[in-house]
Amino acid sequence: MTDKKLSRRDVLRGTAATGIGLIAAGNGIPAFAEDAPKPDAPLPVGAAGKLTVIHRTEYFEAAQTAFRDTVTEFAKANNVELDISTTNPESFGDFLGKMTAAVKAKNPPDFAYTSNVSIAQMHLLDLVEDVSDVVAEATKKYGAIMPGLNAEKTGMIDGKWWSIPLIGTTTSYMFRGDKLKEKGIDPASLKTFGDRREAALAISGPDFYGWGLTPNQSGDGFGYLIGVVQAFGGHFTDKTGQIVQFDSPETVAALQWLGETYDRNGQYAALLPPGVESWNDTGNNEAFLAGQIGYTHNAFSVYAQAKRDKNPVSPNIVLLPAPTANNGDSRDGGNVGGWLTIFKNAQNTDLAKKLALTLLDPANFNKISAAGGALFT
Repeated sequence: MTDKKLSRRDVLRGTAATGIGLIAAGNGIPAFAEDAPKPDAPLPVGAAGKLTVIHRTEYFEAAQTAFRDTVTEFAKANNVELDISTTNPESFGDFLGKMTAAVKAKNPPDFAYTSNVSIAQMHLLDLVEDVSDVVAEATKKYGAIMPGLNAEKTGMIDGKWWSIPLIGTTTSYMFRGDKLKEKGIDPASLKTFGDRREAALAISGPDFYGWGLTPNQSGDGFGYLIGVVQAFGGHFTDKTGQIVQFDSPETVAALQWLGETYDRNGQYAALLPPGVESWNDTGNNEAFLAGQIGYTHNAFSVYAQAKRDKNPVSPNIVLLPAPTANNGDSRDGGNVGGWLTIFKNAQNTDLAKKLALTLLDPANFNKISAAGGALFT
């Protein structure tokens, strides 16, 4: 495990979506954000003797039900009242603002299961408890954290854990292999974003669109945009982490590439599905499963659902590695896809730590994982 100091770079990573939106607007790229971001649901109020849990929604309802059932059984076994509800802690929502107010008011929820929220930002805002003891105990009981997930880089700051890694995830990069074969395109040759854009254009036709990636404000859109910027060599700060260098020549080149891609009057117009600029996180799922698009990035939910439902597109899905950077560097890897967090000034900290260990217990975790369609590993 690595000691890690919190830097401006960590904080800037959490606000990168806003930066992309601003630069994109300056370059004339359409619809990089919704007209009016939807507010997150109100946070429940924590109180002594009442276990308050918030959690993300799951793509497969059975996995969400299994999670809630585990928490409910835990509350009953510990003879404590339970308040459990969903939340939407996306990096561009108002979750952090509301949580800051709740912590200062000394009535935050006790416990959260989240994904797209910056642990570095929560630590900087002094919102979270040190949970190093929980991680240590879980590691002792169940083994080392899965390698390759960058868990320490994300959740450990100054040698302490500020959130507990729950699940590992990676992204699926899916092409319609049958469409590529019709055009004589070898999937193995599609290394970069540029390669894949040309292939997507080649397979586009009436009522079929090659490019199923949205630049809109969403979890999928955020990951895609950051991926393009980094593929071009763009970065958020200088090497010291003290000076913002987001508007670098490399980032500008990436934004110009994106502008060219989404120009409805340009050379790539034929590969764009109607409304792709305003899709949310379900847009590409629905379009791919309906056989309308040829290429997309997604958590393995789309792949898993196609297999589970014996969708006609399923046999034709080709999985590719992550697009390489323009200089040839690999971008394959995984990350922690779900964290268990305990908040400062929570009324039931010890019980929340006990709940975290209960969720990590294979007897409970495996039930959730089995229902998660390859989204829980």
